[in-house]
Amino acid sequence: MSSAAPSSRQLLLLGLAQSGGFLVGAVLGRFAGLWLGLDAFGTEGYGTRAMLGIALVGIGGGGGVQLARWAFARRYGPLQRGM
Repeated sequence: MSSAAPSSRQLLLLGLAQSGGFLVGAVLGRFAGLWLGLDAFGTEGYGTRAMLGIALVGIGGGGGVQLARWAFARRYGPLQRGM
């Protein structure tokens, strides 16, 4: 194993990939919630349907980040985590 820290370019690319994955995943989660009738930003307050819609947005965002990390590692290799 190499003890070299990741380059700034690698870290920038990883950050951009993760933020893009989060954004796309959250938007897809939002639209999935709307399709299922679970409006995260509804006018009826924080009822069950709104909370489930919020959960779908969070799950979509988290899934998008994980998918982006997986795609980054597949293309550029895993980053070495060293102190």
